[in-house]
Amino acid sequence: MKNPLKQLKNYLLLWSTQSLSELGSSMTSYALVLWLYNNSGSALKTALLTVCSYAPYVLMSIFAGALSDKWNKKRTMLLCDLFAAMTTVAAFVLIKTEALELWHLYAINALNGLMNTVQQPASEVASTQLIPKEYYQKTSGLRSLSRSLNSLLTPVIATVLFTLGGVTAVIATDLITFAAAFITLLLFIPVPEPDKTSESRESLLSSVRSGLKWLRDCPVVLKLICFLAGINLIASAYNAALPAMILSKAANGENTLGTVNFFAGAAALAGSLIASFAPAPKNRVRAICLSLFFSMSTENFMLAFSDSPAVWCAGAVCGWLFIPYMGANLDVILRSAIPPDMQGRVYSCRNTLQFFTIPLGYLLGGVLIDKVFEPYMSGQAADSPLTTLFGSGKGSGTAMLFAVLGVAGVTVCVVFSMLLRKSKD
Repeated sequence: MKNPLKQLKNYLLLWSTQSLSELGSSMTSYALVLWLYNNSGSALKTALLTVCSYAPYVLMSIFAGALSDKWNKKRTMLLCDLFAAMTTVAAFVLIKTEALELWHLYAINALNGLMNTVQQPASEVASTQLIPKEYYQKTSGLRSLSRSLNSLLTPVIATVLFTLGGVTAVIATDLITFAAAFITLLLFIPVPEPDKTSESRESLLSSVRSGLKWLRDCPVVLKLICFLAGINLIASAYNAALPAMILSKAANGENTLGTVNFFAGAAALAGSLIASFAPAPKNRVRAICLSLFFSMSTENFMLAFSDSPAVWCAGAVCGWLFIPYMGANLDVILRSAIPPDMQGRVYSCRNTLQFFTIPLGYLLGGVLIDKVFEPYMSGQAADSPLTTLFGSGKGSGTAMLFAVLGVAGVTVCVVFSMLLRKSKD
């Protein structure tokens, strides 16, 4: 009888250490968002941090995956992680010398996003090489578990470190977790390369075209990617709006934001356990559609129509509970369908098509809050229907935006569910 722990030993080592490093990076990002919003009060300026991270990721992903298929996966991951750590060191030095400015943060996030562009497809292929096919769903559940734990722990640990030692304490922790992951990958994890084919030796542009052609020839995957691109637009506008509303409306904004994020992480953690132990659904595409419909039809409306932190926390639970299950089923579909020697270029094309809406969503959310919904709600009379629905004062316009996002999310889910109704795994 096969021993799962022995078969997955190298993958589990990679997963655990990389997850620890991702926790450190997430805490740094969280602390910088708090620092920037508290200093600027602008949802747009805060959202631009994420726009700068995702813009190079979206623009360059389509080429990065083709390069990843040609390069050594382990070496690529190590070099990208090392460069990203150097940018974090630069931020640490700027803070300690009191020279940190807003444009420094944007530049650092852009460079980190560029490194992630190359590292991510290499990491996906490396994981595929380390995982036996029969463990795809369970390991997808593990990845969801680590992301959920990060969501759960990031606001708690980052807030404690931020309170005790400021941004520098958070960044120092980030660098320690990076060092642990880097040394482990360098010395203890062998990553086999996929078998090379003639397609792996083609030119860069030919590699990009072959990745796009594969997606065109697999309409179910292409429709799913377009579906998730629409969801990402709405979800990223939500992410831009959440700190703006809670920090404006709640009496103790930072702690309340941390609490809501904690509940979101706890829900995602529970969802990860569901994804890890649930039997395979009869139709993975339908499971994805239903999971996203539940999320879109609950959380945004609960945030929009209530001023209660308890309701916000309940909304976070509804919004995140089935997201890991959705992600696990999507991961199984992709890993099972895409040939290993093509995964880098196909994943990169998928990244560009699926994630280009994320910086647009953050930018749109910031602009709509600062320039449209907040000014509009500030002009409403105390007895107007909109004030009754969304409240008054700063944060009421953001609540109105959540209602719009809820309607948009439900619409996208219904439309794509109809398009994918006859799809099969």
